[in-house]
Amino acid sequence: MKFSIVTISFNQAEFLERTIRSVISQEDVEVEYIIVDPGSTDGSREIIERYRKYFAHVIFEKDNGPADGLNKGFSVATGDWFGYINSDDFYLPQGLSKAAQVATRWPAAGALVGNGYIVDQDDRRIRRSFSKRVSRNALRYGGAFALQQATFYKASAFRAVGAFKTGNRTCWDSEILADMVLAGYSIRNINADIGAFRIHSMSITGSGRLVQEYQGDVRRIRAMAFGRVPSYFEERVIGPCYRVAGYLRSPAKTAALIADRVAQKLKT
Repeated sequence: MKFSIVTISFNQAEFLERTIRSVISQEDVEVEYIIVDPGSTDGSREIIERYRKYFAHVIFEKDNGPADGLNKGFSVATGDWFGYINSDDFYLPQGLSKAAQVATRWPAAGALVGNGYIVDQDDRRIRRSFSKRVSRNALRYGGAFALQQATFYKASAFRAVGAFKTGNRTCWDSEILADMVLAGYSIRNINADIGAFRIHSMSITGSGRLVQEYQGDVRRIRAMAFGRVPSYFEERVIGPCYRVAGYLRSPAKTAALIADRVAQKLKT
């Protein structure tokens, strides 16, 4: 079993080397590593050149946004499973081998979604992050969540649904899971910590950029799962209940989330 991992790099030199090292240090799993950089000017390309021997492919060409850059990377991938890690995020030690163990148990799944951490710019852990069940109903009612840094796509399913939608500028990773579910693929959970999502002042999440566009993309994905625009009752009443139920489904997950929230309150 081989994992093809793509990193899209654009002016994140401060974090890029940590990202690269987190991939090339993975053990007990075959990894094909691909990096895509559409034109960094902050020293990122010099870092990539230092690690060039570790990459199966280095793609230096302009793209039409992150989803398009990822599609360029996966177009040359030869692995059985695809994953991507942004240039300011990283995989945890043994993360890919844990994913491989689950992939062996669910070879027909369209995707696997795992857990991990939210970290700050200095790698300090802020809180745990748990992927929730991804199903049609979960998508309909806003109860689905997949930590992108712990998500992997079966190569054949990725190609069958047409890869990432380049018109989606904020949550293409969520949309492809919706595409897979609607095409009849199952999404399986990995009960393990796989990756870390970094929030910092220059990230989309940390800066608050594209909030309205993100909300529009989410509404569109939910409408896809409904087959129509959700009603007010579904949006305002059923949705919140379903999201809460997604956390309560696992007692261990719920306990960990509560513990993390209490710890954060004590820190402040």
